Amino acid sequence: MRARGGAGVPRRGRDRRAVILPARPGSERVRGEPPSTAVIGGGIAGLAAATALAERGVRVTLYEREPHLGGRLAGWPAGLADGSRATMSRGFHAFFRQYYNLRGLLRRADPGLRMLTPLPDYPLRHRDGTRDGFRHVPRTPPWSALGFAALSPTFRARDLLRMNPVAALPLLDVRVPEVYRRLDTVSAHDFLTGIRFPEAAHHLAFEVFSRSFFADPRELSAAEMVLMFHIYFLGSSEGLLFDVPGEPFPDALWEPLAGYLRGHGTELLTSTPVDRVRPVPGGGHAIAFPGGERRHDAVVLALDTDGLRAVVGRSPDLADAGWRERVAALRTAPPFLVTRLWLDGPVDPGRPGFLGTSGFGSLDNVSVLSRWEGEAARWSARTGGSVVELHAYAVPGTAARDVEEKRLVQQLYEVYPETRRAGIVGVRHEWRADCPLFSVGSYAGRPAVWTADPCLVVAGDLVRTGLPVALMERAATSGFLAANALLERWGVRGQTLWTVPRRGRSALLRALAGV
Repeated sequence: MRARGGAGVPRRGRDRRAVILPARPGSERVRGEPPSTAVIGGGIAGLAAATALAERGVRVTLYEREPHLGGRLAGWPAGLADGSRATMSRGFHAFFRQYYNLRGLLRRADPGLRMLTPLPDYPLRHRDGTRDGFRHVPRTPPWSALGFAALSPTFRARDLLRMNPVAALPLLDVRVPEVYRRLDTVSAHDFLTGIRFPEAAHHLAFEVFSRSFFADPRELSAAEMVLMFHIYFLGSSEGLLFDVPGEPFPDALWEPLAGYLRGHGTELLTSTPVDRVRPVPGGGHAIAFPGGERRHDAVVLALDTDGLRAVVGRSPDLADAGWRERVAALRTAPPFLVTRLWLDGPVDPGRPGFLGTSGFGSLDNVSVLSRWEGEAARWSARTGGSVVELHAYAVPGTAARDVEEKRLVQQLYEVYPETRRAGIVGVRHEWRADCPLFSVGSYAGRPAVWTADPCLVVAGDLVRTGLPVALMERAATSGFLAANALLERWGVRGQTLWTVPRRGRSALLRALAGV
């Protein structure tokens, strides 16, 4: 499906109740002298904004601090002790089927999404031996929730009788921003405790979701976790099935998209950190970076939390004082660790390509990359080894990093004992602390797409969009929304968007939730 004028329209998945958000009316492309826009940040949000603008004739310059595009999904070369070259990244990301707008972005360079390969399940394992998965769970609500409760060993009849159904009612009708008004002052942990979910289900399933935000459930806003439950489970019939890139991120995603953007006249300035943004007399903004300064008619700030704080902190005249103070108060989630191991022995063939874990100390998931990533699979076939990746989210900031790295590998040995016998050909530990923290009570202070300056907009997964989106899909959606805000000023029709249903699917369940 393509929009007139060549601008891509995200494709809806299998959910017939997915919601279309038409762009405001306008011309197909800019008329006359095209405006110039600086997109600051080359992650998903910045790439989405740059794409929508460039397709409509806007002159786009994208500034990226790092030498590579992709933001938190970037990749870079690494050398192994055996002389092999590999691509390192911040690791596994699930491309869920309800990521309509992100998938629409990726279709620009790959209309059939051939770079994505499906994994058959989202398996979960607790240290006590309890296992769960979603492969056989119905995908359409409310049968998805009923099926999960019926099939999961963590839900026993006596446990269900002890649950507090009244406390669970907010799950049945999730709307944005109403869900934040109701639940942003409650932690995800306290919300689940109030429902009296079975302890095993609490730890195995729901903490896995909440830790996807790289935060301890005691710090995470319940509104964010309930919104996740709506997006992936009770609000959408896409289910918890997902795809992964079949090659490293640069090869599969960002180099093809960079070529597409260059073909639409976009200037991509990597290794170019922006120091400050200054409004200039007569309109527009001056972008200062090492070695120069350029004027642009409009600016998209598509930065992570630390980057946004830093640029705004050095730009005392941007927007208004209240907005700058709120940006300065933004927080990042605790550090997380990604460890990738190149082993000289195989992982048992029965192991899944991805496994979510609970109860194994800091270990949150294990990926056997050589099962689904082409580069890793080729190294495995050549050497007889395997490539395994470990994630530890929300590591205490005071933790000794070398100790945590060793401990994480030991936890792998407990989950997959055969890896203990394998030698380590190469290892990379990547520590980061740049994900936004959606802490209790923080929603009102997060930036929206729009600012007091109509030529300055914000994009990223930290942004309030007013839509039921999260994680990578929030980043892509906010980037398109930022572009649309500027295009509307110039009389140009922007990007059509899709979301999962914007409220509970069942009128009866919505009525119960309103009791």
